[in-house]
Amino acid sequence: MVKEIERAGLPIVHMCTIVPISKTVGANRILPTVAIPYPLGNPALTTEDEQTLRYTLIEKALKALSTEVEGQTVFE
Repeated sequence: MVKEIERAGLPIVHMCTIVPISKTVGANRILPTVAIPYPLGNPALTTEDEQTLRYTLIEKALKALSTEVEGQTVFE
């Protein structure tokens, strides 16, 4: 799906927990996330800390989205 959206001319960031799978499917902008059951959160954190974590991940995704890339790039 990621590859098809990019092919249509829309940049996309693939937020995932297993980076090699994203590379295999051909995603160009890859952002590693927290864990398989909770890619954008961590239930062990307090509500405030989890919100901060999510905010940080979304900030990184927006930065990746606005970055020109040549081929596959993993944003840390």
